[in-house]
Amino acid sequence: MLWFERFDREAAEQLPELTVARQEALAKHSSFRIGGPARRMVFPKAAGQLTLAYEMGRRCGGQPLILGNGTNVLFPDEGLDRLVINTRDLCRMELIDEGEIMAEAGLSLARLAVFAQQNGLTGLEFAHGIPGSVGGAVCMNAGAYGGEMKDVLTGACVYFPGEGVRFLTVEELDLSYRHSILEDHPEAVVLYAVFRLTVGDPAVIRAKMDELMQRRKSSQPLEFPSAGSTFKRPTGHFAGALIQDAGLKGLTVGGAQVSTKHAGFVINTGGATCADVLELIRQVQERVMDNAGVELEPEVRIIR
Repeated sequence: MLWFERFDREAAEQLPELTVARQEALAKHSSFRIGGPARRMVFPKAAGQLTLAYEMGRRCGGQPLILGNGTNVLFPDEGLDRLVINTRDLCRMELIDEGEIMAEAGLSLARLAVFAQQNGLTGLEFAHGIPGSVGGAVCMNAGAYGGEMKDVLTGACVYFPGEGVRFLTVEELDLSYRHSILEDHPEAVVLYAVFRLTVGDPAVIRAKMDELMQRRKSSQPLEFPSAGSTFKRPTGHFAGALIQDAGLKGLTVGGAQVSTKHAGFVINTGGATCADVLELIRQVQERVMDNAGVELEPEVRIIR
């Protein structure tokens, strides 16, 4: 019996309320709008459903993959013969103490920032325009415009398959530039995070959010599908500047292009494939190395 047949049978018996999609197009769940079908994609509505589905998928041989908003991933054109666990319905948030917010992993950072603003809490303005989810933001210490998750996080509840659930403090998460300890444990799953913010004026907070969003719109190619910044910031440099200095703005492979608006973004101009993006990334890395002697490391998570 194939792994997905075993999974279907066990899910029907043990998780009858779990939404299971067959041959679900990954392109629908990726901001790049690229990717073939996932053999199975499930949509848990509670942490208990997620952990049980994960263990079930692992036991059946489905190599579970956690997917948030899909804003920092590149899926293969041929799809994935895996169990993809989509956290979109794990989106609860609440005030749990004075200045503290609990937010589940699938909640978008935009919604979290608005919730904080409406409750007169400042500190998450920088996150309003980041398109990812809480879980992914914790894993990669997402940041923008001088703010980072490590500045506002108290900690996160993390599920370690085969071990159980632990609450890791912000110190234990070991957050640094686009890094957390969870990168060393790719099987681990953020279930929720706790943020500590400070009291502020909702009108002032809203104005700051609007200002940062306008800066983002004016400088980034938000009108095209992409995965945000394609490369991490090299020490002592800015990736976009290195790419521009190498004369690569507008460089195109198939439907993938180095944005003419911001060279740090590879965009999908229409019909781009995973192969197009990977070849363009390779060419950019090669040309920047030749021009500046700097190695560019992809920030986008390439799923094989």
